[in-house]
Amino acid sequence: MKTDKTKIVRCTWASNDLSILYHDQEWGVPQHDDGVLFEFLILEGAQAGLSWDAILRKRENYHAAFDGFDPKKVAKYDGRKAQQLLRNEGIVRNRLKIASAIQNAKAFLAVQKEFGSFDRYVWQFVGGKPLVNAWKMGTRLPATTRESDAMSKDMKKRGFNFVGSTICYAFMQATGMVNDHAVECFRYRAW
Repeated sequence: MKTDKTKIVRCTWASNDLSILYHDQEWGVPQHDDGVLFEFLILEGAQAGLSWDAILRKRENYHAAFDGFDPKKVAKYDGRKAQQLLRNEGIVRNRLKIASAIQNAKAFLAVQKEFGSFDRYVWQFVGGKPLVNAWKMGTRLPATTRESDAMSKDMKKRGFNFVGSTICYAFMQATGMVNDHAVECFRYRAW
Protein backbone atom coordinates (compact mmCIF):
# COMPACT_ATOMS: atom_id res chain seq x y z
CA MET A 1 0.00 0.00 0.00
CA LYS A 2 1.38 3.41 -0.92
CA THR A 3 0.05 6.50 0.79
CA ASP A 4 -0.05 9.80 -1.08
CA LYS A 5 0.87 11.89 1.98
CA THR A 6 3.99 10.08 3.04
CA LYS A 7 5.00 8.09 -0.05
CA ILE A 8 5.64 5.11 2.22
CA VAL A 9 5.27 1.71 0.58
CA ARG A 10 3.84 -0.94 2.90
CA CYS A 11 2.68 -4.52 2.59
CA THR A 12 -0.80 -4.43 1.04
CA TRP A 13 -2.56 -5.99 4.05
CA ALA A 14 -1.74 -2.92 6.18
CA SER A 15 -4.82 -1.01 5.08
CA ASN A 16 -6.31 0.76 8.12
CA ASP A 17 -4.94 2.79 11.02
CA LEU A 18 -4.70 -0.15 13.43
CA SER A 19 -3.12 -2.57 10.96
CA ILE A 20 -0.72 0.12 9.70
CA LEU A 21 0.47 0.81 13.24
CA TYR A 22 0.88 -2.93 13.90
CA HIS A 23 2.68 -3.43 10.57
CA ASP A 24 5.01 -0.49 11.06
CA GLN A 25 5.95 -1.20 14.67
CA GLU A 26 5.54 -4.91 15.42
CA TRP A 27 4.92 -7.35 12.59
CA GLY A 28 8.08 -9.17 11.62
CA VAL A 29 10.22 -7.67 14.38
CA PRO A 30 12.26 -10.49 15.96
CA GLN A 31 10.86 -11.19 19.43
CA HIS A 32 12.80 -12.98 22.13
CA ASP A 33 10.78 -11.96 25.17
CA ASP A 34 8.81 -14.93 26.52
CA GLY A 35 5.94 -12.68 27.60
CA VAL A 36 5.52 -11.27 24.10
CA LEU A 37 5.82 -14.74 22.58
CA PHE A 38 3.08 -16.02 24.91
CA GLU A 39 0.85 -13.09 23.96
CA PHE A 40 1.20 -13.91 20.26
CA LEU A 41 0.62 -17.61 20.92
CA ILE A 42 -2.73 -16.75 22.56
CA LEU A 43 -3.72 -14.13 19.97
CA GLU A 44 -2.83 -16.30 16.96
CA GLY A 45 -4.90 -19.14 18.40
CA ALA A 46 -7.82 -16.76 18.96
CA GLN A 47 -7.52 -15.53 15.38
CA ALA A 48 -8.13 -18.96 13.82
CA GLY A 49 -11.00 -18.55 11.37
CA LEU A 50 -11.21 -14.79 11.93
CA SER A 51 -9.45 -11.74 10.54
CA TRP A 52 -6.33 -10.41 12.23
CA ASP A 53 -8.03 -6.98 12.26
CA ALA A 54 -10.71 -8.44 14.54
CA ILE A 55 -8.03 -9.61 16.98
CA LEU A 56 -6.14 -6.31 16.83
CA ARG A 57 -9.37 -4.52 17.78
CA LYS A 58 -9.77 -6.85 20.77
CA ARG A 59 -6.11 -6.96 21.77
CA GLU A 60 -6.37 -4.63 24.78
CA ASN A 61 -9.41 -6.55 25.99
CA TYR A 62 -7.40 -9.77 25.74
CA HIS A 63 -4.59 -8.16 27.69
CA ALA A 64 -6.98 -7.32 30.53
CA ALA A 65 -8.98 -10.58 30.37
CA PHE A 66 -5.86 -12.78 30.40
CA ASP A 67 -4.01 -11.02 33.23
CA GLY A 68 -1.50 -9.25 31.02
CA PHE A 69 -0.74 -12.55 29.26
CA ASP A 70 0.96 -13.93 32.36
CA PRO A 71 1.26 -17.67 31.62
CA LYS A 72 1.58 -18.58 35.32
CA LYS A 73 -1.76 -16.92 36.06
CA VAL A 74 -3.49 -18.24 32.92
CA ALA A 75 -2.34 -21.80 33.66
CA LYS A 76 -4.21 -21.63 36.98
CA TYR A 77 -7.55 -20.62 35.47
CA ASP A 78 -10.36 -22.91 36.54
CA GLY A 79 -13.83 -23.63 35.17
CA ARG A 80 -15.27 -20.56 36.86
CA LYS A 81 -12.69 -18.29 35.23
CA ALA A 82 -13.32 -19.96 31.86
CA GLN A 83 -17.06 -19.22 32.25
CA GLN A 84 -16.24 -15.60 33.10
CA LEU A 85 -14.15 -15.35 29.92
CA LEU A 86 -17.00 -16.84 27.88
CA ARG A 87 -19.18 -13.93 29.02
CA ASN A 88 -16.54 -11.30 28.16
CA GLU A 89 -17.77 -9.50 25.04
CA GLY A 90 -14.36 -7.91 24.54
CA ILE A 91 -12.72 -11.17 23.44
CA VAL A 92 -13.59 -14.03 21.11
CA ARG A 93 -16.08 -16.04 23.15
CA ASN A 94 -15.27 -19.51 21.92
CA ARG A 95 -15.16 -22.29 24.49
CA LEU A 96 -12.45 -24.25 22.65
CA LYS A 97 -10.21 -21.20 22.15
CA ILE A 98 -10.48 -20.22 25.81
CA ALA A 99 -9.74 -23.78 26.95
CA SER A 100 -6.84 -23.81 24.52
CA ALA A 101 -5.36 -20.63 25.98
CA ILE A 102 -5.39 -22.23 29.44
CA GLN A 103 -3.91 -25.50 28.18
CA ASN A 104 -1.30 -23.62 26.15
CA ALA A 105 -0.23 -21.68 29.24
CA LYS A 106 0.44 -25.01 30.99
CA ALA A 107 2.36 -26.37 27.99
CA PHE A 108 4.24 -23.06 27.69
CA LEU A 109 5.43 -23.31 31.31
CA ALA A 110 6.53 -26.92 30.75
CA VAL A 111 8.56 -25.83 27.70
CA GLN A 112 10.14 -23.00 29.69
CA LYS A 113 11.15 -25.48 32.37
CA GLU A 114 12.63 -27.92 29.84
CA PHE A 115 14.42 -25.41 27.57
CA GLY A 116 15.11 -22.55 29.98
CA SER A 117 12.88 -20.26 27.91
CA PHE A 118 10.10 -20.49 25.35
CA ASP A 119 12.26 -18.28 23.15
CA ARG A 120 15.00 -20.92 22.96
CA TYR A 121 12.41 -23.55 22.09
CA VAL A 122 10.58 -21.75 19.25
CA TRP A 123 13.60 -20.16 17.62
CA GLN A 124 15.18 -23.58 17.12
CA PHE A 125 12.70 -24.17 14.29
CA VAL A 126 14.40 -21.45 12.22
CA GLY A 127 17.95 -22.19 13.31
CA GLY A 128 18.03 -19.33 15.81
CA LYS A 129 17.82 -16.50 13.29
CA PRO A 130 15.06 -15.03 11.11
CA LEU A 131 14.35 -16.60 7.75
CA VAL A 132 14.36 -13.78 5.20
CA ASN A 133 12.11 -14.27 2.21
CA ALA A 134 12.00 -12.07 -0.88
CA TRP A 135 8.35 -11.79 -1.83
CA LYS A 136 7.27 -9.20 -4.39
CA MET A 137 4.27 -6.99 -3.68
CA GLY A 138 1.09 -8.86 -4.52
CA THR A 139 2.65 -12.32 -4.24
CA ARG A 140 0.46 -14.72 -2.35
CA LEU A 141 2.40 -15.81 0.71
CA PRO A 142 2.43 -19.47 1.72
CA ALA A 143 0.11 -20.47 4.55
CA THR A 144 2.59 -23.04 5.84
CA THR A 145 6.22 -24.04 5.44
CA ARG A 146 8.24 -27.07 6.45
CA GLU A 147 9.43 -25.05 9.48
CA SER A 148 5.87 -24.29 10.58
CA ASP A 149 4.95 -27.93 9.94
CA ALA A 150 7.78 -29.04 12.24
CA MET A 151 6.85 -26.50 14.91
CA SER A 152 3.19 -27.50 14.79
CA LYS A 153 3.95 -31.20 15.03
CA ASP A 154 6.29 -30.73 18.00
CA MET A 155 3.97 -28.33 19.81
CA LYS A 156 1.02 -30.68 19.47
CA LYS A 157 3.18 -33.48 20.87
CA ARG A 158 3.87 -31.25 23.89
CA GLY A 159 0.16 -30.66 24.55
CA PHE A 160 -0.42 -27.31 22.81
CA ASN A 161 -3.77 -26.70 21.09
CA PHE A 162 -4.74 -24.41 18.19
CA VAL A 163 -1.22 -24.72 16.83
CA GLY A 164 -1.79 -26.07 13.34
CA SER A 165 0.86 -25.28 10.78
CA THR A 166 -1.00 -22.20 9.48
CA ILE A 167 -1.27 -20.73 12.98
CA CYS A 168 2.40 -21.54 13.63
CA TYR A 169 3.42 -19.78 10.41
CA ALA A 170 1.38 -16.71 11.32
CA PHE A 171 3.06 -16.78 14.75
CA MET A 172 6.48 -17.00 13.07
CA GLN A 173 5.65 -14.02 10.85
CA ALA A 174 4.30 -11.93 13.72
CA THR A 175 7.28 -12.58 15.98
CA GLY A 176 9.93 -12.00 13.33
CA MET A 177 11.07 -15.58 13.00
CA VAL A 178 10.28 -15.02 9.32
CA ASN A 179 10.60 -11.76 7.40
CA ASP A 180 7.64 -11.82 5.03
CA HIS A 181 7.48 -8.10 4.31
CA ALA A 182 7.33 -7.51 0.57
CA VAL A 183 10.72 -6.45 -0.77
CA GLU A 184 9.19 -3.11 -1.81
CA CYS A 185 7.91 -2.47 1.74
CA PHE A 186 9.86 0.04 3.79
CA ARG A 187 10.02 -2.49 6.66
CA TYR A 188 11.70 -5.21 4.58
CA ARG A 189 15.22 -3.97 5.23
CA ALA A 190 14.45 -2.50 8.65
CA TRP A 191 16.36 -5.28 10.36
